[in-house]
Amino acid sequence: MSDDLVLAVDGLKISIATDDGLACVLDHVDLRIPRGRIVGVVGESGCGKSTLVRAILGILPRAARVERGRILFGVEDLLRLSQRELTRRIRGKEISFIPQDPYLALNPVFTVGTQLLEIMRWHAGAGGNGDMGRRGHRARLVQLLRTVQIPDPEVALERYPHQFSGGQRQRLLIAGALACRPRLVIADEPTSALDVTTQLQILRLLRDLANRFGVSMLFVTHDFGVVAQLCDEVMVMYAGQSVETGQTAEILDRPRHPYTQMLIACHPDRARDLTGIPGTVASPLAPPPGCRFHPRCPSARAVCSTARPGAVVEAAGHEVSCVLYHGPVSHV
Repeated sequence: MSDDLVLAVDGLKISIATDDGLACVLDHVDLRIPRGRIVGVVGESGCGKSTLVRAILGILPRAARVERGRILFGVEDLLRLSQRELTRRIRGKEISFIPQDPYLALNPVFTVGTQLLEIMRWHAGAGGNGDMGRRGHRARLVQLLRTVQIPDPEVALERYPHQFSGGQRQRLLIAGALACRPRLVIADEPTSALDVTTQLQILRLLRDLANRFGVSMLFVTHDFGVVAQLCDEVMVMYAGQSVETGQTAEILDRPRHPYTQMLIACHPDRARDLTGIPGTVASPLAPPPGCRFHPRCPSARAVCSTARPGAVVEAAGHEVSCVLYHGPVSHV
């Protein structure tokens, strides 16, 4: 893997056994996260975004089966690591996570300081033993709370989650995600439970912190408006597949895949009517043959129902998987 990449997902395919049959939840997913960049993953609900996050973190359900592909973090394939290795060396330390709902992520019966300091002590190893280690962790956490604009951070550590607003709780979780100096932060729609004013503040804070600490970030969302404000690059997912990737500005200005075009057109700032995208996301239990979007696509051709489109790479790394751009196809 290139030294410029923090994470690379190559040809990932995952299926999950259910009572109704085998569900192919991810298929041919490719993702690149360059060092120091914020990459957005966008798509409708049910497109596989959260499953991709779970695969990276190594927390897939037991019924899940990785059929092929790799997830390279540096030189290591995360799919080959044991749960013990992931827990001790990777999750929370090298790769941290900002959850979606700040109201559910913190335990109401423990103080904020107890919960956040526990994360640091768990990953500190020998350096976390003794009073000096505890004082050092607390001093770093106080500084992080100050950085994320929590008032009176020393006092805040002694308070309980219910004593903070939703926006403040999300700031606490962001501080916790940065506590162990990770190389990659994964944020799963961390502003969806917040009002629009607080949402904007959190997005600006994430951008500022990513620049200040030099961390890479994977930001999962269904909102292209959020992508436009925060992300350097974006991958569009549909029905478990990556269909278009590239620089955010390039994709917003020149979307190629019909799904990307329709998804952007659904944003309230651009929508001309309330129709949206007709139909629903294809079921992973019985995905349509060929291009999975073709039953909903206004530009579909006969070949779209029989062949999976290959990727076409255009200028500036803009990549699209659609037969409209004459990419190679494979019959399925």
